[in-house]
Amino acid sequence: MSSQTNDPRQPSAAKPFKPPPVAPQDLPIDYSGFIAVIFGVFGAMFRYKVCSWLAIIFSAQSLANMRNMENDLKQISMAMMFGIMGLMTNYLGVGPRGSKKT
Repeated sequence: MSSQTNDPRQPSAAKPFKPPPVAPQDLPIDYSGFIAVIFGVFGAMFRYKVCSWLAIIFSAQSLANMRNMENDLKQISMAMMFGIMGLMTNYLGVGPRGSKKT
């Protein structure tokens, strides 16, 4: 056991850590937002239901982890719109037409 009198630390000199400010253009890429846009485009263009659902899920994840309000909100809203548009065309759109056999 060491005694408290030999402790070289000074509690009065301790300062809380403050992270340095980071410019918005220097922030790392939001991969979940980028993946949401890619899945949203695939879901809307190629009519893949799974891709549209994944676009909605990844855009919700990106919304929860948003760092830069201005740039990220544009990307998230675009991904969400592609996902919703893909879901609407898949579930409410005109399906494939079968040929009539007479």
